[in-house]
Amino acid sequence: MTTSAGHVSADVAAGPVRLVVGCGYLGERVALGWLAEGSRVIGVTRSDVRAATLAARGIEPLVGDVAAGDTGWLAELPPLTTVFWAVGFDRRAAATPRDVHVHGLGRLLAVVGRAGPHPRVILSSSTGVWGDEAGGIVNEATPPSPEREAGHVLVEAERLLHATAAGGVALRFAGLYGPGRLPRLDDLRAGVPLAGDPDSWLNLVHVDDAAAAVRAVAAARHPRPLYVVSDGRPVLRREWYARLAEVTGSPPPRWEPSLTPRRGADKRVDPTLLFSDLGFRPAHPDARVAAAALVADQPADTGLSGVRGGRP
Repeated sequence: MTTSAGHVSADVAAGPVRLVVGCGYLGERVALGWLAEGSRVIGVTRSDVRAATLAARGIEPLVGDVAAGDTGWLAELPPLTTVFWAVGFDRRAAATPRDVHVHGLGRLLAVVGRAGPHPRVILSSSTGVWGDEAGGIVNEATPPSPEREAGHVLVEAERLLHATAAGGVALRFAGLYGPGRLPRLDDLRAGVPLAGDPDSWLNLVHVDDAAAAVRAVAAARHPRPLYVVSDGRPVLRREWYARLAEVTGSPPPRWEPSLTPRRGADKRVDPTLLFSDLGFRPAHPDARVAAAALVADQPADTGLSGVRGGRP
């Protein structure tokens, strides 16, 4: 329970206590799923307004900034069962990605184990830790090869997690899509040329499947330290955007590979280990089919956006 908006009480629930750091597009779905399972869920946000929204949904808000040096706000945490780190990159913030995902994560890891047994910490990472693999298959055994700052930072965060948190699990998510988010749809509708090679591979996972994977890892007795999370069905960018254009009535996609060379790179990620270890199966195994359903479910006067959120 909360004593006031943004302040977590010291009462300890009998069941699992979960902490979600970053209750954004994915984090909030994970939190709501845990609530439905009967867990007590605490959500970290920087915003008092967002804290009120979380509280209205049954998530206990804790207001604090993981990138700030002062970790006094973390002293209110009770002993935890699980921590899910789902903080997004926020290009509008003054803090750098390394401030957040390496230094911020490090501060959190130093605090959460003090009140009892160390919780299982699950890190939201990305298949962006691999660069251009020339269309090859990558999995947990493939060495990371980041080409962009975000990928380098996430590799650092994964190493910090595994060096600090016993039993910590990093999940390398493919591109998230779902209600309110279809990649680059706004540009497609506007006829803006799309950056990248149309004959390179795109790897996707529905946000609800991504959330289910987090909960499955949290519930597993002995998960591995690293899993790839995708629907297991890579699609060529040319096919994906042609399908989006078809189901949304948008102009056919136009391409300009020179706009942002190698953006998204070219690889096929393989989630077989997640499927075999945990018996996990995505409810949305084909993004092209799911995209059509998402568009059909939208009211006529609203659209699905490709804009990604930042740190909540």
